[in-house]
Amino acid sequence: MGNKNKTISFRVNEDDFESLREIAEERDISLSAVFRDYVDMLVAHDGQIEVVPEHDLDSAVGESDDDEFPPKVTVPKSFVREHERLELEADHLREQLDEYKQYATHLRERVDDDADDVVHLEDLDRERDDQDETLHLG
Repeated sequence: MGNKNKTISFRVNEDDFESLREIAEERDISLSAVFRDYVDMLVAHDGQIEVVPEHDLDSAVGESDDDEFPPKVTVPKSFVREHERLELEADHLREQLDEYKQYATHLRERVDDDADDVVHLEDLDRERDDQDETLHLG
């Protein structure tokens, strides 16, 4: 199943709408993009986000030194290496699959080209039966 886009519709008062439009114009993006960014951020953080004005961002983040935004995660090198190894293996398997598909296509074409050269055993048996009837020992 593909990833289908869905439409969300809701109403806001006119002042809020104009404020949102101004935000979109300041960022030089569409009004829809403002909402998509917000929804993406909300989903990525499992609903645990807080919308604050940019000028208040430093004070909101500065409340605790442990919480930095965007959050950073330390990943062990072994995990990264394993991930890279699996990506290389997947690429190799994709290449092999492409080669096998090309080979199968080549064989199909050969079979189609050689279709006239195919001799069916049943036809040989019929020819042999016809020859036996015409031979007389005498």
